Amino acid sequence: MTSKADFTDEEWRLVLEAPPSAGMIVVTAQHGGSFRETIAMAKAYAEARQQHGKSQLLDEIVAAKPERDHTHFHSADELKQHGLQSLRDAVTLLQKKATAEELEDYRQFIVTLSHKVAAAHREHGQDVGEAEQAAIDDITKALQETAG
Repeated sequence: MTSKADFTDEEWRLVLEAPPSAGMIVVTAQHGGSFRETIAMAKAYAEARQQHGKSQLLDEIVAAKPERDHTHFHSADELKQHGLQSLRDAVTLLQKKATAEELEDYRQFIVTLSHKVAAAHREHGQDVGEAEQAAIDDITKALQETAG
């Protein structure tokens, strides 16, 4: 089993920052609802904590305070591109240090978090707006890629 002890401080920060980065990509995909969407992100962490024990790595990630990258971006697109690269970097790191099952649990947690954030604010009568769905699709794709 992989744990925090298997990572340097910098590597652990990358692993912790990727899920909230995905959430912020969804939050900034469309205007409106950022308060509800931020609450939904916190709820996704709380729900993952309730599934304690399935994966030591995921347990340690969701037990930690969600870390966010404090870089100030000039646009939502810049935030998105940086966030997608962070996701790729985290996946590449986990491919080297975690089991395949732990990596899949991490990916699934991020996709679930992204969907919860998107569904927190209804867009034009839909649970997930087009821009939010496009952001989720980009996040899902990035989670399947490795950093290059």
